Order: sequence, then structure tokens, then C-alpha cells
Amino acid sequence: MKLTSLLCTSIIGLMLSSAQAQNTYPSKSINLVVPYGAGGSADSRSRQLAQKMSVILKQPIVIDNKPGAGGNIGTEFVARAAPDGYTIGMGNFAPLAVNKTLFGTLRYDPETALSPIILVEKGPLILVVNPNSQYKTIQDIVTAAKAKPGTLTFSSGGIGGSHQLSAELFMQNAGIQMIHVPYKSGSAALTDLMAGNVDMMFDQMYSAVPSIRADKLRAIAITSKKRSPLFPNLPSFAELGYPKVEVLNWQGFIAPAGTPKPIIDILNKAANEALKDPQLRELMLSQGNEIGGGTPADFAALIKSEAAKWSAVVKAGNIKPE
Repeated sequence: MKLTSLLCTSIIGLMLSSAQAQNTYPSKSINLVVPYGAGGSADSRSRQLAQKMSVILKQPIVIDNKPGAGGNIGTEFVARAAPDGYTIGMGNFAPLAVNKTLFGTLRYDPETALSPIILVEKGPLILVVNPNSQYKTIQDIVTAAKAKPGTLTFSSGGIGGSHQLSAELFMQNAGIQMIHVPYKSGSAALTDLMAGNVDMMFDQMYSAVPSIRADKLRAIAITSKKRSPLFPNLPSFAELGYPKVEVLNWQGFIAPAGTPKPIIDILNKAANEALKDPQLRELMLSQGNEIGGGTPADFAALIKSEAAKWSAVVKAGNIKPE
């Protein structure tokens, strides 16, 4: 009887604490950790959404940039924070789905130390070359790579990011080898491509679109299943005979594991509402991205499937961190 009474008391206590969280959260400013430096795409999108969500939640959302180690430093900070809803983060492709396999060991486990809140966006990459390049089609690249294995080069913003992994996925499916030339940033990699110092790059759309339209880059193919409305004449890899070369770079909000579900739900609802803002939607679509949204479970399922996919690619390519 005493055990039954104790269980009932515990259940009632949990119900009351959940109800209290719904009624009082948030009662102060929220810290949004961005695991990359200021000025990048993760930082910009975080600030745009933070502004919208601050109005909805009636509390400031303060951006805290914690770059380094491929996103691991900032993501670990979120994982180790108090699970009270006042420290959340922008979770990304690499630290959530790639780095566990790439680094071998992390000081946090993305699968157990974090609670997904919502997918913010996802977008394909475009294989681009210098406008003066001799390579005009995927077949040109595959033929040249097979004729002279290990001579063609591709640039990236660093080891283990979507730039490199897109190229690795392409090489594995096409049966070719190329040389990876990593840079400290995607912009540096793109600059050297435009200068003609490397042969190609898989670039994210928000970065590639302006240069393609200015004829500073030539687009070869896109990593989405279907063609992009921004470039209706640009074929997908699937169309060209490589259906497994599908890459979507994505990001979304996360919280420390153990954050109460009512708080996760409040943040999810606010983010979904913010993503309906017409100006923000227009901006995201103009950059070639697909607008996110949905439930925490939806985002969790995406992370799980992406982690399995990229773990296999990293292992098959024997990719190691710098």
C-alpha cells in the first residue's frame, strides 16, 4: 500500500511539474548556442528565427556562438547544459549525423545526450566548376577520372562536412577517385575554385546561387531527387544515373536530453509558427532550401536515418579528421 501511494505521489508530482512548466516557461531569456562562427548560414538563420520566436515567446533569445571542432564544441555545450529549456542549440548535419563516426569518440553522444526540437530547413548541394572548365557534364568528369585516377581535384570547407561527403558519395557510386583539397572555410574553397586552382566543388545552394547567376561558376548537377525551381534546367544526379547521390544539408533546433516534453512542445510550437513568416519563407526558398517544421519525432527520425547513411559513407571512404 505504501509503495502504491508513493507511486501515485510521484506521478502526481510529475504531472504538476509539467503543468507548471507549461504555465511559466519561458520566464527569462533563452540562450541559443550556434556551433559555428558569426556570419555563416547557421548563425544567420539562428538570428532570423530567434527574432521571430522572441516575439512569440515574449522573452529574448540570445545567440551564443561557440565554434570549433566541426561543430562539436557548441553541440557538446548544449548536451551538458541544464535540461530546463533555457539553453538550446542549432543542431547541424555534421555534429548530429557525421562526427560520431568521423571522430571515433566524442565527449557527448548525439543519440542520447540531445533532444530534437524541430527541423528548421534542408537543402541540396550543387556540383559546380569554373566557367572555363573543360568539364561540362557528369559524364565528362567520370570519363576523365577513370582515365587518370586520382588526378581530378575537389575543394571543401573542411573534412567531414557536406562538401566533402557529397563528393565522397559521388565517387563511391561512380567508381572513381579524386583528390580532396580541404580549406578552412567554404568561402575559401569556392574562391580557389573560381580562380581555377581546383577542378570542382559540391557547394551549398545559398552560397552557389549568386555565383552561378553571375556566371562565376558553372552548375553541373544537383543533389536533390528532383530539379530545383531555381534552376529548372539543371539535372539531378538521379536523372543522370546516380540515384544514391542524394544529399540534403540540414539544421534544426536541439535541447539537452531530459528537457521536459512540455517545454520541448512549447519551443516546437513557437518555431513552427516562426517558420510560417512570409518574409522568412521567401528568403529560405530564394536560397534553394526546403522549409522545415513538423514534430520533434519527425526531426529525430531524420537524424537517425542520416546518421546511418553517413556512417557508412565515412567508413567506406576511410575518412579521418584533420
